[in-house]
Amino acid sequence: MKKILFLVTMLAIGISYASAQKSAEIKFDQTTHNFGTFSENSPVVTCVFTFSNSGDAPLVINQAVASCGCTVPDYTKEPIMPGQKGTIKVTYNGTGKYPGHFKKSITLRTNAKTEMMRLYIEGDMTAKDAK
Repeated sequence: MKKILFLVTMLAIGISYASAQKSAEIKFDQTTHNFGTFSENSPVVTCVFTFSNSGDAPLVINQAVASCGCTVPDYTKEPIMPGQKGTIKVTYNGTGKYPGHFKKSITLRTNAKTEMMRLYIEGDMTAKDAK
């Protein structure tokens, strides 16, 4: 009987300890950016996504992967402390791409409660000779 009581007590302590773990939480101002219309004469456009850590543990972005080689994400590498902000700079290079509408995604892997997140960029690139 004492063994069962001991095991139940240890189980209860383990469950309460696991539920008390602190975690990071990532919150973006926006998750989609539209570049609008830009010319093939200036095919490189950039935007910045701003996020904050609204959790109670340091936030780490482990990986940021674009859906295409024409899109390059650059993100804050150091841990973001609770209440602090970080950025992800995304550059789209339309050189050699067909003019028209595009939509690309950037997949983030973090240590936050929501471990995987997607950001989106889109826009319309007009041909060099278009007016």
